[in-house]
Amino acid sequence: MVVTVRVAALVCLVGAAVAGCADGGGARERSAAQMLDDANDTMSSLKSVTVDMTSGAGFSMRVTTDLRSRCTSKVAWKNGARLEQIRIGETDYVRPNRTYLERWKGSAVSGKDDQERWIKVPAGRAEPGDGLSACPREFASFGKVTKGRSTEVDGSPAIELVVTDKADKGGAYTFQVATEGKPYILKVVYQRTGERTTTSYSAFDEPLGVRAPAEADVLAATAGDLIA
Repeated sequence: MVVTVRVAALVCLVGAAVAGCADGGGARERSAAQMLDDANDTMSSLKSVTVDMTSGAGFSMRVTTDLRSRCTSKVAWKNGARLEQIRIGETDYVRPNRTYLERWKGSAVSGKDDQERWIKVPAGRAEPGDGLSACPREFASFGKVTKGRSTEVDGSPAIELVVTDKADKGGAYTFQVATEGKPYILKVVYQRTGERTTTSYSAFDEPLGVRAPAEADVLAATAGDLIA
């Protein structure tokens, strides 16, 4: 589940309360597109980040990733299904709960309690829609960008940048980009009639700490057939 976004931010806040950089001795306001380009570069160069997503489609997700090959993921659906994942290179460790397994199998699972073991499977077996996450996050450009209002995200000053695209009729992405310190994307809200998804970014460049589970907690590789 990779959300492709166009991101940006403010830089060069020197002696001004709005986005602007010195240009030939004068102040020049940066365009919304320039802000997006700056944030795109900043986010793409991160060594780690935590991504929290909530969707009106009925699920929430938290991913902590190095944006390359190591990440952890937890997904919860409104029907009670949950799936945890640790990805290290070409290996996935996954831990589904009972509801997820019953949803996948289409029938009841024996026993009463949720199992606590991890299942080791090749990362290449992940498929769209199965709840597993890829570690890379793409920050790509698209659409028309306009400036919105000044705002705050968890107490951090930010500016809203609104992205629309003709191909996405009625939809809009609102990026809330930090205006102090590095130009991080703090939050993205996608909204159109009957649909709303919120994605928040935090823990920028913090130690990742992604490790494989203890061997005693991992089921035999053949048990990976539970996740096809």
